[in-house]
Amino acid sequence: MIITHHGGQCFKVSFGDTTLLFDPPHKDSKLSPVRFGADVTLVSKLHPDFNGPKDGSFVIDGPGAYEKNGVAIRGYLTKSEHGGPEGLNTMYVVELEGMTIVFLGALSDVTIPADAREALDEIDILFIPIGGGGVLDADAAHKLSTKLEASIIIPMHYEGMGDKDALKAFTKEGAEKPTEKLTVKKKDLADKKGDIMILTV
Repeated sequence: MIITHHGGQCFKVSFGDTTLLFDPPHKDSKLSPVRFGADVTLVSKLHPDFNGPKDGSFVIDGPGAYEKNGVAIRGYLTKSEHGGPEGLNTMYVVELEGMTIVFLGALSDVTIPADAREALDEIDILFIPIGGGGVLDADAAHKLSTKLEASIIIPMHYEGMGDKDALKAFTKEGAEKPTEKLTVKKKDLADKKGDIMILTV
């Protein structure tokens, strides 16, 4: 599995011949739109920062259970104040290549809904917003990521949005050297425990 960051909360996850795309920006966002397609597009919040064009892609933009190209996906309704206090957000749990990916989207509340707690029992890779201003800030994100005990933690919502000092605050206890892409297999996670991986854009 190969993971790359494309600004904001936008990530591309590729494995085999399948590509997943998380939270691609819309042309109405201040963030740059992506210029590649995907087999599956996951949208955490119906907002221009996360809800870009998805031509030809299997689109998931809300709670429920889904399966596509051998990938099992479950969406859970959570809270987000990005773009306004009334916002709803979908947190995704994705099972692929024997690994569990949790994408928290534009989450603003550290309280995880009861129906999602069991799905978060063993997390291999956690994508967590850290920028504040409607999503978790660095301090709240750090506390939640520690509680969830993921093998690898990937911070988001700081590149092109959020508090410009959020990444520094979130990684005050250390992080792996920034990299353009993360290539990972299940066996690579054996010695990982809360390792923060910074993916450059």
